[in-house]
Amino acid sequence: MTLTMADMATSAAGQDEIVGSGNGPRSGRPKRRAFTAEYKMRILRQYEELEDPRERGALLRREGLYTSHISEWRKARDASAERGLEDKPSGRPRRSAAEAENERLRKENEKLTAELARTKAALEVVGKAHALLELLSESADSGMKRQK
Repeated sequence: MTLTMADMATSAAGQDEIVGSGNGPRSGRPKRRAFTAEYKMRILRQYEELEDPRERGALLRREGLYTSHISEWRKARDASAERGLEDKPSGRPRRSAAEAENERLRKENEKLTAELARTKAALEVVGKAHALLELLSESADSGMKRQK
């Protein structure tokens, strides 16, 4: 992956570097960026200070933003919803260590139960095969005694 000058500028300009994990079937997709509250406010101020639409467009391109970012941030600010501009953790909430351990143990239990069921079925088949061979062996022995 090559970085452009705009990528390098925005990486140091207030993005908190939190993105979704690169693990998964679509890891080649671009990742969502999360912005700090200070960065959002600074960009909003710069955007609103510019009168010329071309300069506003240049600002958005330079920062790698869309007009939807600006409109969402402006709505949150105008509605006096400070919590709308606060830093939010990205991604799903993390599970507690106990929940993660329970999930791991549950999966291991399911795996071992399935393995036990397969082993029991195999032992049953081997036992029946042994009984059948024993029965055949006895009948073969008795058949030889009769021929003599």
